[in-house]
Parts: sequence; C-alpha cells; structure tokens
Amino acid sequence: MNNSAANTGRVLWAGLRALLVLTLVCGVLYPLAVTGIAQLAFPGRANGSEIKDASGQVVGSELIGQTYDLPLKDGEETPTPDLRWFQPRPSNGLGTNSVNTQYSIILSGATNRSGDNADLIQWVKDAKAAVIRDNSTADYKVRPSDVPAEAVTSSGSGLDPHISPEYAELQVHRVAERNKLTVDQVDRLVAEHTDDRILGFIGEPRVNVLKLNIALKDLVAKG
Repeated sequence: MNNSAANTGRVLWAGLRALLVLTLVCGVLYPLAVTGIAQLAFPGRANGSEIKDASGQVVGSELIGQTYDLPLKDGEETPTPDLRWFQPRPSNGLGTNSVNTQYSIILSGATNRSGDNADLIQWVKDAKAAVIRDNSTADYKVRPSDVPAEAVTSSGSGLDPHISPEYAELQVHRVAERNKLTVDQVDRLVAEHTDDRILGFIGEPRVNVLKLNIALKDLVAKG
C-alpha cells in the first residue's frame, strides 16, 4: 500500500508539472511571442485594422462594414438610410453605440434562406426597388439592370466592408446632389478609393465604404 501510494503521488506530481509547463509555454509564452511579433511586424492589423478620421479619432475597422442611417423616428422599426453617404451592402448585423454611432457589431451571419425562399425573393425585390428609388436623381435614372447583386444581398458574414465599383458609381449622382458637390468630384473620389485585385488577379476590384465616406466628409468640409 505504501508503494502504491508513493507511485500514485509521483504520477500526480508528474501530471501537475506537465500541466504547469504546458500552461506556461502554451498559455503565456507562446501568446506573448505571437503578440510581440505581430505588434512589431503588423501593428495595424494586430490592433484590428483601425481606421482614423482626419482628427485622429478611431472610427472603425477596415474589415467590418458600418451602417449609415438616420436616427429612428417615433413609430419606426427600421431606420431610414442617410442618403448623404455611400451605402454599404444590406446587413442586419450592424448597430450603434454611444462611442461611435456608426460602429457596433450586434450579430454576424447570413440570411440562411434558400434561393427560392419567398421571403428572400421579396427582400431582394424590395431592396432593388429602394436602390432604384433612392439613387435616381433629376438628371440620372437608375435602371433595374444597373443594380449589382451586392446592393440587394448581404454577405455570408453580414459584415462585408466593401462594395463593387459599379455599386459605388451607381450612388455617385445621389451623393453629389445631397452634398452639393459635382458629379466629377464624387467620381474622382470613388476612383481614388477603388482597390484593384490583390496581386492583379486575386478577388475583384472593391471599394471600402468607410474609407470612402471619410474622404467624402473631408471633401464636403472643404466646400
């Protein structure tokens, strides 16, 4: 019995030492090493790919989309888009908070509806009609065939920060009119904030909506 108890004690002590060593290596040293290397090599990405405005205030992340809506009115359940700004893809996963009224994640996920689901079909039809209505101006009429897919559908995560150059261009006339800018001014803004395919062949050209709207805000401030 004494030998058995001694063996049991040695086994328990060996297990405890293994636990302490693995905790130190995997739970402390490894995370510290990875964090340190990331901060040295990729500080921006390591800190969440933050985006700052002209005043230096963090206003979001270039990896997460934001909504640009008017404050809810009494009796409203769904906010109305603030049409002064370029609009992102549809999403139910973005909300507001007291720090930055355009940046707060509530949930992430797709609609999980099949392509022939009646509700999804109606959502897309309603979204397409709204895009046509909201972006048509006195001298520019949006045709149904002009509306790209991402203007009426959410991404798989619901947090996509990008839109296509085509959707950005579709919004140019409305943004120019609402902000008393010329179409050429806003066109140049879109061109300057259009990112090409990665390495020239990966993915598609894209526009980060937050970065574009920050530039738009600066342009409007300059008059």
